[in-house]
Amino acid sequence: MSSEQTVFIVDDDPAVRDALSWMIGSLQYPVETFESAQAFLDVYDVDKSGCLVLDVRLPGMSGLQLQQKLNAENIDLPVIIITGHGDVPMAVRAMQAGAVNFFEKPFRDQEVLDCIQDALQQDARQRQNKESNKEVLENINTLTPREKEIMKLMVRGDSNKMIAASCGISVKTVEVHRARIIDKMQARSLPALVRAVLSVEGKY
Repeated sequence: MSSEQTVFIVDDDPAVRDALSWMIGSLQYPVETFESAQAFLDVYDVDKSGCLVLDVRLPGMSGLQLQQKLNAENIDLPVIIITGHGDVPMAVRAMQAGAVNFFEKPFRDQEVLDCIQDALQQDARQRQNKESNKEVLENINTLTPREKEIMKLMVRGDSNKMIAASCGISVKTVEVHRARIIDKMQARSLPALVRAVLSVEGKY
């Protein structure tokens, strides 16, 4: 996992950037450091996986503002907040906005390392879920309007007889549609189909 993920550090203190970079690099994670939120935004690629270690107080755009911007743009990069003693209320607000955790300076190295590894695992799960949802939506797009109609009734739990009555078709025709739907959706079973469709509910 470490070869595919990057830990991004945004802190205006060179000593903190260097210390974090050395600490994280010792675990073979690629590290990129930035002195400001804007410097990070100027080069960050949304397709690049990893996590963000973010200071609260920064020149220009604050850490909280950067987090808000990422949230507004639906960028799910896990955020770990590091803060001075006077910034704890702001760090709590960052947690409420979805940050993984926050640490007061000076922090314990191992606690931060453990949190970073948890954040990287969270990022991997999120990206895997997004990829799975993308495949589900692509499969749904292969269905005909009638198949989509029947699939929604299947997911709702309607029986073949109920679906036939709702759609004005025979039970045998419903059975044919069901088989085609499950095949096109690449689902191994009806429960698997239900889980897949519910995971992208409201997106198609």
